[in-house]
Amino acid sequence: MNHPSLADTSIAAAKTVEVSDGVYAYVQPDGSWYLNNTGFLVGSQGVISIDTSSTERRTRAYLEAISAITRRPVRTLVNTHHHDDHTFGNCLLSGATIVGHERCREEVIAAGPATNRGVWTDVDWGDLEVAAPFLTYSQSVTLWSDELRCEVSYVGTPAHTTSDSIIHVPERSVLFAGDLVFNGGTPFALAGSISGAVEVLEKVVRPLGAQTIVPGHGPVCGPEVIDETLGYLRFVQDLACQGWAAGLTPLQAARETDLGPYAELLDSERIVGNLHRAYVELDGAGRGARIDSEAALRDMITYNGGQPLTCHA
Repeated sequence: MNHPSLADTSIAAAKTVEVSDGVYAYVQPDGSWYLNNTGFLVGSQGVISIDTSSTERRTRAYLEAISAITRRPVRTLVNTHHHDDHTFGNCLLSGATIVGHERCREEVIAAGPATNRGVWTDVDWGDLEVAAPFLTYSQSVTLWSDELRCEVSYVGTPAHTTSDSIIHVPERSVLFAGDLVFNGGTPFALAGSISGAVEVLEKVVRPLGAQTIVPGHGPVCGPEVIDETLGYLRFVQDLACQGWAAGLTPLQAARETDLGPYAELLDSERIVGNLHRAYVELDGAGRGARIDSEAALRDMITYNGGQPLTCHA
């Protein structure tokens, strides 16, 4: 069911994109599993990094990309959420203050070190240690790159995860959206909330009016990606209601549906995990409630023809 990408997924394919003066996105094609985006802002006193990468090799390549722009050190690292593709490389930014939502810290610590679990094709993670945020906030914090204001805000409810934050640079109309947005990839809310993700995009992200959005995965884009993501999430909600009412399991509902315009999105097996989350919400569980994520991942593998999920990290 998964649609393999024909894109170059090598480390060398990553590109540094200046989205505004002194504001950069580091984009790792093709944006599939564990090929996340990061970003950085360059000021006279140092660099602010937004997330790190999934492996030692990829994070070191990211640091080399920063060094190609400036010799100034990375003094601050902010994590958009706790997922390992955005945080495993934290330990390599020695000397940086690691900033994140308080739940981000909790979940990074709970997840533990990098390991191959048999869910994805095996990865050489490298020599990595757990490095959680040690400067945390409950609602928001403001970072400054010289006189450029960066508003770091918890989105207020579980969405992609329980710990999502966005980084808005209002003077430049730039938004680092983390994994609230996948551009060209299938949105994923197994660790958060489908209804929460819809609410956050409608009531938090869209009203910012950002004209340039750096998604967690995929090419830099504009606000049109918000509607595209919402379309998929509402598709999941409708499918979940139908499948739940018919007594189908999430896997059965996924297998019986035509993904239509979403069939060519990367990592289409995420439909199963998303349905697991949507079903739990239909059962009355609160947003972000703990669910049997291992069962959901096993169902995703089954949907994927019994093969581990493709990971090019």
